[in-house]
Amino acid sequence: MTSAVFPAIDREKLLLEPLAHREHLLGLDAILPLEPAQRIHKSLRTVAGRIRAAADRRSSVVLMMGAHVLRSGVQRYIIDLMEKGYVTCLSMNGAGIIHDYEFALIGATTESVAKYIRDGRFGMWEETGRINDIVKSGAESGLGLGEAVGRAIEEGNLPFKENSILGAAYRCGCLATVHVGIGYDIVHEHPNCDGAAYGRTSYTDFLRFAGALEALEGGVVMNFGSAVMGPEVYLKALSMARNRARAEGRWIMDFTTLVCDLVKLPSTYRREASRNNPGYYFRPWKTMLVRTVADGGESFYVRGMHGETIPQLWTALVSGTRKGSPQKKG
Repeated sequence: MTSAVFPAIDREKLLLEPLAHREHLLGLDAILPLEPAQRIHKSLRTVAGRIRAAADRRSSVVLMMGAHVLRSGVQRYIIDLMEKGYVTCLSMNGAGIIHDYEFALIGATTESVAKYIRDGRFGMWEETGRINDIVKSGAESGLGLGEAVGRAIEEGNLPFKENSILGAAYRCGCLATVHVGIGYDIVHEHPNCDGAAYGRTSYTDFLRFAGALEALEGGVVMNFGSAVMGPEVYLKALSMARNRARAEGRWIMDFTTLVCDLVKLPSTYRREASRNNPGYYFRPWKTMLVRTVADGGESFYVRGMHGETIPQLWTALVSGTRKGSPQKKG
């Protein structure tokens, strides 16, 4: 039987334009000043206490996030948490590195999908495609994706790199992992995209993420706005970490999970929804708030905008800093 031939699009014929031609929806004025929140949700106060305890015992504190977290302007809060040692692992999806890199490069990010998809200009921006070269170089050097982009930002001549959370992670020695799906992100449209390089660097990050969860006993895992990537990567990595722990005669059961999102959940969120409830298919609920903490952990859900919940968590941590707590690294 003859196999069919399915032609691929010729990437070399794609038209790229400079970012100067793009209308940016977010600029540096979208980045919030590092100021205390006026009110703090009681659950965030509790989680802040758990984070301080985790830091004292050197357990992992993981912050997973969707790309909209960066668009909410909380970069300074996340950077400060890493500098103070209150976040030991930062994880994001592929869109996160694009917003982070563009903010560092031009002090702006985000385009109108509705406007640029009409004539095929969506995502076709020359400078953003430099991320592909960074990823390829990182793969050749055996780096993870988050590390490769963070290093390029921190060591590069990017005018606004003080706003980069990946650059800050690299500077602080904080693990930064990026978990991509091929075809999800605009840089995959570009002629210089190397799918194998993304697979290699992102899989390195997945293994490093699983390694971080080996120290999760007594720790904290947080998820801000990631409905699919965060809970799915966490679920598989936790199984790997627990498998390794079991082989060594120990357990990873006593830890805290926090989910912050806009979905309205019932006060009974610590119980799994029935299959005929649409909420059952909201992965952060069943995965992070129920199943993975069912044998000794505790979960918390806070409904709110990222521009509110992250500053509240930061305020609870900073206002609660005591002698002996982690201090800002040099």
